[in-house]
Amino acid sequence: MGKTVNPAVYFDFDTPPSRLDSHSVKYGLRQQKFGRQDVLPLWVADMDFSAPPCVQAALAARAKHPIYGYTLADETVFEAIMDWQWRRHGWRVEREWILLLPGVVPGLGLGVQALTSPHEAVVVQPPVYNPIFESALHNGRPVVRNPLDWGSGHHEMNFDHLAAALSQAPSPVRLFHLCNPHNPGGRVWRQDELERLGALCLGHDLIIVSDEIHADLVFPGSKHLPIASLSPELAARTITLNSPGKTFNTAGLHTAYAIIPDPHLRARYLAARQRLHLEGPNLFGLAALKAAYQEGAPWLDGLLTYLRGNLEHACRCMADKLPKLNCQVPEATFLLWLDCRALGLDDASLNQRCIDAGLGLSPGTQFGQEGSGFMRMNVALPHAQLDAALARLTQALVA
Repeated sequence: MGKTVNPAVYFDFDTPPSRLDSHSVKYGLRQQKFGRQDVLPLWVADMDFSAPPCVQAALAARAKHPIYGYTLADETVFEAIMDWQWRRHGWRVEREWILLLPGVVPGLGLGVQALTSPHEAVVVQPPVYNPIFESALHNGRPVVRNPLDWGSGHHEMNFDHLAAALSQAPSPVRLFHLCNPHNPGGRVWRQDELERLGALCLGHDLIIVSDEIHADLVFPGSKHLPIASLSPELAARTITLNSPGKTFNTAGLHTAYAIIPDPHLRARYLAARQRLHLEGPNLFGLAALKAAYQEGAPWLDGLLTYLRGNLEHACRCMADKLPKLNCQVPEATFLLWLDCRALGLDDASLNQRCIDAGLGLSPGTQFGQEGSGFMRMNVALPHAQLDAALARLTQALVA
């Protein structure tokens, strides 16, 4: 694994920034979460890379102004979002479709509150990012589970199960929560899959809330397709949630957005946002978003090359040292979904072995019981640290 070099510019992903006094959730909760302070934490989905230089410069420039009061988003923010969606994903987004949010997770909860009644159910596809479950459960909505099938190292949608579940659900079903690209599995859903899913949602009069926060972290060979971009009919019943937070490692700036083409759907969502007084944007988050979307593409291209190298290296190492693990390079994200079932360990023992070896992963059951026997591993870190993590994983799981 060598350094990532762009002919025009070089970005250093090999030098780890110090996390000392950064108040990082990832590092600051080690004692509380794992019972020891020396765990290498590869659980929460943020990266051990510095944000792009353009973002750092934009934040430093904004910080020089001594007033940090209530802030308006000017038109350049919306232009940056529209231009990014077109250049990276080929999706023409209109200015009035965009609503700013403090995060994708609050956006999930807003969708449930705005578009469902307490007796109406929400469909989820486990194993899946746990706030997708929680956005329904914490708001008292019934959940309809449409588990994903784990085939030869990747997830597939079970459309027959979904059709039956929608027809037989004891409660009226109103909302479908899509995760695309998928977390934790790293699948980028193909057009034919999204079209088949969309037809079922149309046929059952469902609204789609699509979490697309990993859309920019897709590797060559796959292409992210916003489900709302596939047809006017799907656009009319879809809320797309996105943010630069995962892509550019700026999640702590709490800046995201919803894209809602249909004016009636948008009005209902906007009313829910107003009821919770979530209108005011983060002034530093706006500066970071504009800089990232306007100037960050070369950095992102270098990042994707580096991440792909990490993922491939990790899978090669596991095939050599831990052949019982099923580890496949995902189509997107910096997350490995490790199939540990052949080790014959229960979930608690699997997790504890990793902790005892000084490694903090995410247990698969965090994403639903369908994740039993799996672990999620974040590989967005410098090469040397990844090798240290792989050595600890080998120590934990070699019989």
